[in-house]
Amino acid sequence: MNKETKVCQNCKNQFTVEPEDFEFYSKIKVPPPTWCPRCRAQRRYALRNERHLYKRTCNLCRKNIISYLAPEYPYKVFCQPDWWSDKWDPRQYGRDYDFSRPFFEQLVDLWRDVPWPALGNGYTTLVNSEYVHMSSDSKNCYLTTHADHNEDCAYSSGLKLSKDVFDATMVQGTEFSYECLNVVKGYRNFYSVDCESSQDIYFSKNLVGCNDCIGCVNLRHKSYYIFNEPYSKEEYTKKFTEYHFGSRKNVEVFRKKAEDFWSHYPSKYYHGSHNVNVSGDYIYESKNALYSYEMLGVEDCKYCQFLSTKPSRDCYDYTEWGQGAELIYEAVVVGDSVNNVRFAYTVYSSHNIEYSAHSHGSHDLFGCIGFKQGEYCILNKQYSKEEYRSLHDKIIKQMSALPYTDKNGRVYEYGEFFPLDLIPFGYNETAEEFFPMGKEKALLQGYHWKEKDQQEYRQSSYKVPDDINDVQDDILEALLACEKCGRNYRLIQMELNFYRKAGIPIPSKCYDCRHYERVRYRSPLFASGKLCSKCGKNIMSNIPEHITTILYCEECYQKEII
Repeated sequence: MNKETKVCQNCKNQFTVEPEDFEFYSKIKVPPPTWCPRCRAQRRYALRNERHLYKRTCNLCRKNIISYLAPEYPYKVFCQPDWWSDKWDPRQYGRDYDFSRPFFEQLVDLWRDVPWPALGNGYTTLVNSEYVHMSSDSKNCYLTTHADHNEDCAYSSGLKLSKDVFDATMVQGTEFSYECLNVVKGYRNFYSVDCESSQDIYFSKNLVGCNDCIGCVNLRHKSYYIFNEPYSKEEYTKKFTEYHFGSRKNVEVFRKKAEDFWSHYPSKYYHGSHNVNVSGDYIYESKNALYSYEMLGVEDCKYCQFLSTKPSRDCYDYTEWGQGAELIYEAVVVGDSVNNVRFAYTVYSSHNIEYSAHSHGSHDLFGCIGFKQGEYCILNKQYSKEEYRSLHDKIIKQMSALPYTDKNGRVYEYGEFFPLDLIPFGYNETAEEFFPMGKEKALLQGYHWKEKDQQEYRQSSYKVPDDINDVQDDILEALLACEKCGRNYRLIQMELNFYRKAGIPIPSKCYDCRHYERVRYRSPLFASGKLCSKCGKNIMSNIPEHITTILYCEECYQKEII
C-alpha cells in the first residue's frame, strides 16, 4: 500500500502513514490511526501518573495508604496486600454488554466500579519497598518510579539494575551515584550527565570510560582531568580536597561553573550507540527504532518511548517497559513476556489483551480491569472460548456503528486509545511534564486538571548546615522546608547515611524541585529540524537549544570527538 496523508482529528495537522505502517496495522488487525503521532503520545501520557502520590483510605480494609489516585477521584482503591489477595474476584463486577450504548461509556462505568491497586507496581517482587510506583523487583527502595531491579535507591525515575543511587533520572547499571541523568554502568558519578562506564566523576558531561574527572566534557578513556586538563594523580587529589564538595555552597558554585564550561563544547545530535537505522533520542543497541525515545534492545519499533528493559520488537505507539514485548500497540506500562496487547494500561505477562487495565498473567480479555490469571472475559464477565470470540467480533463492529463521541467532537471507534473523558488523572499529574501547555489549554482540549490540595507549608526552624560534616542525627527528626517552593520534607536514615558516605551536602530543595531541576538536561520527546553547527547539514534532533548551541551531525561528531 502507498503512503497516505491524513489530518489529525485532534490537532488538525497533517501526518503521514507509511507503507510499513499499514503492514503493521494489518498484522495486528487494527485500522490506521486518526490522531497524529504526537497527539497519540500525549493522549497515552495522560494516563501515566508517575510521580504524584496521595494519602487516602483503602476501600476494603480501611487502612491509611498511599496511592497515585487522589481521594476525590470517583474510583475504588485497595491497598497492595488486599488488591493482590484472593479477598475479591474481578468477575463479581462482570456485566452483560449493552449494544444500545457506546463501548467506552460502558467501560468507564466498569473502571469506576472495580477496585484499582493503590500503586502500580509488581507488589509480589518488592522487598521493603512500600513507597515505590511503577516499579518491580526492588529491595530497600523509597520513592522510586519507573524503576526495576534496584536496591538501596531513592528519589529516582527511570532507574534500572542499580544500587545505592539517589536523585537520578534515566540511569542503568550504576552504583553509588547522586544527581545524575542518563548514566550507564557508572560508579561514584555525582552531578553528571550523559556518561558511560566511568567512575569517580563529578560535574561532568558525555564521558566514556573515564575515571577521576571533575568538570569535564566529551572525554574518552581519560583519568585525572579537571576541566579537560590533565593532572598527575597527586595534583588531582590535592585539587579535589581543596574543592571540598561536602559544602552545599561549593557544590552550587562548581555546578554553575561546569555548566558554563560544557556549553562551549559540541553535542551529538542524539544520544545513542550500537544502533542500525534509528531516529529519536536515547536509543541503544537497537535496529529500526524510529521516532522513538529511551530505547534499549528494540527492533522494528516506531513512535515508542521508555522501552528501557530489553528486548522489544514489532511495536508501535507504546510507552514504557518492554522485557519480552512483541506486537504491542497503543499501550502504557506494559511488559514482561507480553504479546498482542492493544489499547492497554498496566498489563504484564499476558497476551491477546484489548482495552484492558491492571491485568496480569491473563489472556483473551476485552474491556476488562483487575484480572490476575483471567481468560475469555468481556467487561469482566466470564465466557467460554467460543462465546468470547463471537461476542468480541460483534463488539468491534458495534464500536464503529455506534462510536463514542467526546465533548470536543472527536470520534472514538475501534482502534482508538481510551478517550480523554475516561482518563482519571489531571493533565498536570501526567502529560504536563512532557507536553506542557497549562491549565486553560488543557481543559479546552478535553483533559482534566488536578487542583492543588489546600495545605499550609510550615516554616522550618531547623537550619541545615552547609557542610555535611556538621550535620547531626537530630536532622532526622526535623521538618525541613524547600528553599525554592516552601514544601516541607524530611530525611530518612538511608538517605543521611548515603550523604555522609559520599561526602556530599544535604539538599536544600524538596524531592520534586530536585527532579525538575535535573530533567532540564533531558531532551524532549519529539525532534525538530536543526542545522549541524560545523557542516551546516540539516538534521532532526531532540536536543534543545538551552542544553547546547553547538550541535554536530553524526559525521562531524565522529571526526572530532571519537
